Amino acid sequence: MGRPTGTVGSRYRLAMVPLASALALALITPAAAQTAPTDDATSLPAIQVNASRLDIPPFDVPAALSVIHVDPGNAGLPGVNFSEALAGVPGILARDRQNYAQDEQISIRGFGSRTTFGVRSIRVYMDGIPATLPDGQGQVSAFNLDSADRIEVLRGPFSVLYGNAAGGVIQLYTADGTPTPQTTLGVYGGSYDSFRYMADTRGTVGPVDYNIAASEFLSGGYRAHSRVRRESDNAKFGIDLGQQRKLTVVLNRINQPDTQDPLGLTRAQMEQDPRQATAVAATYNTRKSAKQNQVGLIYDQTLSASDQWRAMAYYGYRSIIQYLSIPTFVQKNPLQSGGVVAPATNYGGADLRWTHRGQLGSGSYEAVLGASGDYQIQRRTGYENFIGSTLGVKGTLRRNEHDNVNNVAGYAQFYWHFVPQWALLLGLRHDTVRFTEHDFYITPNNPDDSGHVTYSATTPVVGLQYRASDALRVYASYGRGFETPSYNELGYRADGQAGLAFDLKPARSNNYELGAKWQATKGLEVDAALFRADTRNELAVASNTNGRATYRNAGHTRREGVELSATGELAPDWRLSAGVTHLRARFQDSYLACTGSPCTVPTTPVAAGSRIPGVPQDYGSLRLEHGNGNGWREGITLTGVGSVVVNDFGTDRAAGYALVDVDAGYTFALGETTRLDLSARISNLADRRYVGSVIVNDGNGRYFEPGPDRSYMLGARLTF
Repeated sequence: MGRPTGTVGSRYRLAMVPLASALALALITPAAAQTAPTDDATSLPAIQVNASRLDIPPFDVPAALSVIHVDPGNAGLPGVNFSEALAGVPGILARDRQNYAQDEQISIRGFGSRTTFGVRSIRVYMDGIPATLPDGQGQVSAFNLDSADRIEVLRGPFSVLYGNAAGGVIQLYTADGTPTPQTTLGVYGGSYDSFRYMADTRGTVGPVDYNIAASEFLSGGYRAHSRVRRESDNAKFGIDLGQQRKLTVVLNRINQPDTQDPLGLTRAQMEQDPRQATAVAATYNTRKSAKQNQVGLIYDQTLSASDQWRAMAYYGYRSIIQYLSIPTFVQKNPLQSGGVVAPATNYGGADLRWTHRGQLGSGSYEAVLGASGDYQIQRRTGYENFIGSTLGVKGTLRRNEHDNVNNVAGYAQFYWHFVPQWALLLGLRHDTVRFTEHDFYITPNNPDDSGHVTYSATTPVVGLQYRASDALRVYASYGRGFETPSYNELGYRADGQAGLAFDLKPARSNNYELGAKWQATKGLEVDAALFRADTRNELAVASNTNGRATYRNAGHTRREGVELSATGELAPDWRLSAGVTHLRARFQDSYLACTGSPCTVPTTPVAAGSRIPGVPQDYGSLRLEHGNGNGWREGITLTGVGSVVVNDFGTDRAAGYALVDVDAGYTFALGETTRLDLSARISNLADRRYVGSVIVNDGNGRYFEPGPDRSYMLGARLTF
């Protein structure tokens, strides 16, 4: 292979040195803080988290686990994108496409980077209810940050206890209702005709606590043809049933009509004008409409000090209609399913869990035993995107099938603090995932594509923790994971023939981690982790042409690296959240890949040791805040991402970048129970051009999705 053909222009080249220096300084700070401790620092709060399914503090979990308290308004952020809450969290990378038709591109330790839309290879939950379908496809667009309390990000081996596609786990939790009712009204406005309106009310009425939030986001978009309107509603009700029983009801809704899709840009287009849209985006009026409604019930009952039951059930409906840019001449192939995709999905499931606590030998233990079942019933239709010479409209039916998935699983965990300085965590899960397709579009030139395939896996995990002192934990863990193809990946065969790609194999991983957690001061924690994930039958993009992707198994891969983070208070009213990740993601085997478009037979070799596309080698972020309560508050956010290759061959890449965001706010006390928060934010202060995300292996060479130039946001929130 030759050297890469270049990076994204001179304005796109920005050294990572300033960011790395700042983050290194932040991570060194704890040592200095311990040398000169301050009695005024606030102690880290004792938090019981749910990501591990155990009733132990995150400091005592032998896994890389980050807990983020959500309050985007304090940083002058409107609360639109999930990435707003992730400053300083290592391992996870949320890349803003500036394209709300495709959602954010989220990866954890390199898992999830291949996705062209939504979230893959990562399990997503809201209040303990899956936001990932049983086929492994998820999305975070329904996350409502206005009503949120915290986000938990679990990385490494123990993620596999969540089953299919658990390269990492993201959980968002809605705050409980407050004892005293309070309501917040907010409005934000800024660059690119962006506006957001929100309302959140929470409180307690008798045995019921509630938290209800609603918002609307409108934007003309940074790029041409990227207009969006998104309505988001979320409600949580906690009902005290007495006798240590509680029922939680969670309702959420999202409506996103006619969101425009500007598509990716070639290098030449981006160098010419990064704000433009690809010409075919206007020609075919590429766009997407999505609606989702979901309800979930969680029942908790404490039988005694030793035993607790938890039952969860949920149901949802999601409909999408998306207009792609597939040319009319391509759709004349009788095996093509048209340029309009319209899936309608009913989904749901249930989970039953028993937790038991007791004494074993000289130490305490906690055991969890559970079973779950999830299903999706998807009616998937496809249509031509033209009628006669009129483009970008729904035409003749070209696809009609029912794509069903069922996932049945059982799991067990055992945590044993067997001696004062040692603790052991064991886990085991078994999943059976069955895909069934019923084809109702059968013609003389389009045969019956019906079929089914079943995948199953048993995934064990083990972790051992050493408590060197009250302030230091050291741990090692191992786990196996697996990931089935999603229906979007099964939907088209890479060889161009009829039928679904049922020949795809599930990816299977061995995951290793060695980590340490140090409470450097009362208010500051420093974490470090070494990790490695070896995967066989890696699921990778085979071709991505005209908005339609096919997939293949690409042999063995390895993702290995190190994470460092520091979170907490540096001094009174000074807060820090900093995280850096060094990641080496490589294909271990050579294989054949496609070049050009169209391509049904891969013939070009990719050498062993090649970088996995879409995965940066270095990335990190830092958030430093000052202020508390009434009066002024200020903040600065530094973000850095290394270069990424955009295809299997490494012949092109997006350069690394570093961004600086600053914000300031002032809180007015309007009486004893009312306050007004005003905020201002400047993003990309240095006005750098950069690539926010990439479309891996795009067959048209439209790899690049540019990030916005310098932009502004003003906000006001009234709480009473």
